[in-house]
Amino acid sequence: MNSYFQKLYICDSNPFKMFELLDVIGTLVFAISGALTAIYKKLDLFGVYCIAFVTALGGGTIRDVLIGRTPVGWMLDINYVYIITFGFLLSLLFNRYLEKLRMSLFLFDTIGLGVFTLIGLEKGISFGLSPIICVILGTLTATFGGVIRDILCNEIPVLFRKEIYATLCIAGGGLFFLLHELKVPSHWISLLVALFVIFFRLIAVKYNWSLPIGSYFVRKQ
Repeated sequence: MNSYFQKLYICDSNPFKMFELLDVIGTLVFAISGALTAIYKKLDLFGVYCIAFVTALGGGTIRDVLIGRTPVGWMLDINYVYIITFGFLLSLLFNRYLEKLRMSLFLFDTIGLGVFTLIGLEKGISFGLSPIICVILGTLTATFGGVIRDILCNEIPVLFRKEIYATLCIAGGGLFFLLHELKVPSHWISLLVALFVIFFRLIAVKYNWSLPIGSYFVRKQ
């Protein structure tokens, strides 16, 4: 690992192992997000669990395969299965008490988006990859579990709709490296980037911010 990434790689300097905690949080909230989607779609229990599983681990699995980290992370740590199972059970037991299932799904998905962006960035940095590639990995980690979830549930993935979604992950990745160049402490960088992605995702949906759709650029005949 070159000197730039030795300075940037923040896990070793963090006694509280922040990224391990973030990984647990991200896995749990994405598992709940996937389970709630499957419940809303009226899938059976096996289907609900499968959707929870691929939502929580899909993006990270694709990321690990791309960077050559095999076996992929969740295969080396059974705790991921326990976390997903816990999220699955929480979704089954308490979804009926949630007044608005879609709002709960959205909130969990948004939290996971912010957290997993950081996880993907960290993995890229630990492999000494360039900042641009790290941002791509962060975006992929945060969004592709949701892509797989939506495809399996017969929905157009949020990533490919006009909602501002992956764009926020890219912006969050850029903010991460900018804050590092400004010598902001590592733990503050993690917190600020996660809050940035979560906050602006909430604001974008509240005020209906969106990117132009592809047909906007097609000339009318």
